[in-house]
Amino acid sequence: MIVGSISENLNQEKRVAITPDVVKKYISLGLKVNLTKDYAIHLGIKDKEYEAEGANILSSDQEVIQNSNAILQMSILSDENLNKLKKDQILIGVLNPFLNENKLKDIISKNIICFSLELLPRITRAQSMDILSSQANLAGYKAVIDSFAYFEKAIPMMMTAAGTISAAKVLVVGAGVAGLQAIATAKRMGAIVFATDVRMASKEQVESLGGKFLTVEGIENLETEGGYAKETSDDFKKKQEQLLKETLKKIDIVICTALIPGKKAPLIIKKDMIDVMKSGSIIYDLAAIQGGNSELTKVNEIIDSGGVKIMGESNILNKLPISASNLYAKNLFNFINNLYDKEKNNFIINLDDEIIEKTKVK
Repeated sequence: MIVGSISENLNQEKRVAITPDVVKKYISLGLKVNLTKDYAIHLGIKDKEYEAEGANILSSDQEVIQNSNAILQMSILSDENLNKLKKDQILIGVLNPFLNENKLKDIISKNIICFSLELLPRITRAQSMDILSSQANLAGYKAVIDSFAYFEKAIPMMMTAAGTISAAKVLVVGAGVAGLQAIATAKRMGAIVFATDVRMASKEQVESLGGKFLTVEGIENLETEGGYAKETSDDFKKKQEQLLKETLKKIDIVICTALIPGKKAPLIIKKDMIDVMKSGSIIYDLAAIQGGNSELTKVNEIIDSGGVKIMGESNILNKLPISASNLYAKNLFNFINNLYDKEKNNFIINLDDEIIEKTKVK
């Protein structure tokens, strides 16, 4: 059996699905690996590094697709390449079935099997495949680094003969994987950190990292069985808005990370809240691509509202593509390892396996 991967659209995605160190893992599993020419040259990884580990370098996307049983990608293929897929082939990646529903229905109708890795269940056995955690961890770190670079003051408290510089105050909205990494990174750099989340289980995690958890009075535990945040009630939203508006008056930097899988990002920071923030403050919105947690967020733009800068990246991990690719490639290999039966030399679609059943796009 052969796994293959073709180059992504580099205008949108710089991460790759297969790295040289993972090629040898596939080979040792009994699989062959096909890649397109100059597959990761934009990351400084030459074809000869892949060939040294046993990969086959082919001349075109079409050649890879035609000669591979499973296509492993970061994002969904272009329409042109989707049309090249053939019956009984497997497509694996972050396919975003909520945004690409029609495309996926079309290729599934042609008996092409699709797995979308952001649908992985949050169970112990799936932790090594959890692409949301591995990628969100890096995103939370990079959001802090980027926002601090735009902030025109020192971050830690500094005591000098000329006087004291106060530490920057950071608010992290959403204390999932990205939010917790943002808290840890901001604390390491000397900031005073506050955080808010609808899941009460986050309170202990936030405080263990040195952050102050902002609690809405009368909060209920708004957490799904899978560990994600639920949508909140109107009453909760009103109380949260009042708390945030008062808090934002003293905040220098806001890192927004709140997402509900498969839905528009919850609108948490409205314009009237931004209006009370100090000039020179920063809002960095990691939820921009799903609508944003801030009312003024625009994808890939820096908006200035009364001196407050609102930043929204479409893909912040394009700024850390090597680290992100290394983690994603390992997540993907672990998924393939669960899917592939070495004795039968075949990919086994066992729908009794919760990992396979949940990630298979219907």
